[in-house]
Amino acid sequence: MRPFEGIRVIDMTHVLAGPFCTFQLGTLGADVIKIEPPHDPDMTRHEGVIPALNREQHGTYFMSQNAGKRALTLNLKQAEGRDILKRLVAEADVLVENYTGGSLEKLDLGYDDLAKINPKLIYCSMTGFGHTGPKRSHPAYDVVIQAFSGIMAANGTPETSPVRVGPPMVDYGTGAQAALAISAALYQRDRTGKGQRIDVAMLDAALMLMSAFTTDTITTGKAPEVHGNKHPHYAGYATYETADGLIMIGAWTNKQLARLLTALGHTDRAGEVKQAPRADIGKARDSDAALIAGTLLQKSADEWEALLNEARVPAARVRKIEEALAHEQVKSRAVVQGYGDPVDHGGPATLPVAAYTYAHGSPSLNGPPPKVGEHNGEILAELGYSTGDLDRLRQQGII
Repeated sequence: MRPFEGIRVIDMTHVLAGPFCTFQLGTLGADVIKIEPPHDPDMTRHEGVIPALNREQHGTYFMSQNAGKRALTLNLKQAEGRDILKRLVAEADVLVENYTGGSLEKLDLGYDDLAKINPKLIYCSMTGFGHTGPKRSHPAYDVVIQAFSGIMAANGTPETSPVRVGPPMVDYGTGAQAALAISAALYQRDRTGKGQRIDVAMLDAALMLMSAFTTDTITTGKAPEVHGNKHPHYAGYATYETADGLIMIGAWTNKQLARLLTALGHTDRAGEVKQAPRADIGKARDSDAALIAGTLLQKSADEWEALLNEARVPAARVRKIEEALAHEQVKSRAVVQGYGDPVDHGGPATLPVAAYTYAHGSPSLNGPPPKVGEHNGEILAELGYSTGDLDRLRQQGII
């Protein structure tokens, strides 16, 4: 049994952060019902690397965080559409939404409205800046939050900064924070019997993703300087050229730096490093870096990765994602899983699921990514609607 089997989640989110949050709950067994407007579904349905899937509103960007959900179309601008949602809420445990602040309140679908229907409801709102402060009503995407939060300014080199982080890390980081908040609220509800209102901001999540940098900036009043792929003080914590490819070395401690130097054949310097005060390591950064750089040019990055790991030095060849996915280490894990029969047009047969496993009841996919409104009949039948009701609702543009 997975932890959230028997939990029902109403997913009123779109794009990446919100859907990833509910997707994580779904991989733990929750029944996630994705609500989309009939004629304006989640925009990621049109995004991805296979044009044919985009045209069918089944893009790979959508697939990556919506597999296993049930899909229901509802026009919330119509009263009956809102009534259907309220009937769902009455039986639900969690509702997650990422509408612009105040939008759902105008439709009488805010927390105060829905808590009257279901006092035990956990209502999670996800927005760019949260529901307080001068920017509470401003729109945002991952890149906007990267710019506002300081992530872009903290990335790159002194010559290239600011540079945005390529993958949408703020979206996924926000989704993970929200999933944690909801999980804790469910546990809290079991102990108190009370529902909860959760306010998750992408900006807050971005600051949390930079916790060490955020703390240093609070301490000094100034953001840490950017240094690209090298550390300003520790030569063992940097990227280096090899005979074939780049290698990232993470020899942070004195012991690890000594192991690195020993593995490279510089035993005299390794002995000095073992005895040196931590502050002195930084003073010798440039000379140590020159020593390391010259030796690493003698072998390929793959060879050095194997040698250094054997010597208990953290190190990895700089890989592309496809290389990482093809590696036996990734294949040995359950981070990527199948979801059943693959979609047409060369769509992916597997999808990323979760970053952990349990001894029992591990995260897994409930099924494939749903088509727009795929489960309209199934879900509405559970609420007592007949086939004739469904025909009427379609004709009226409610579903």
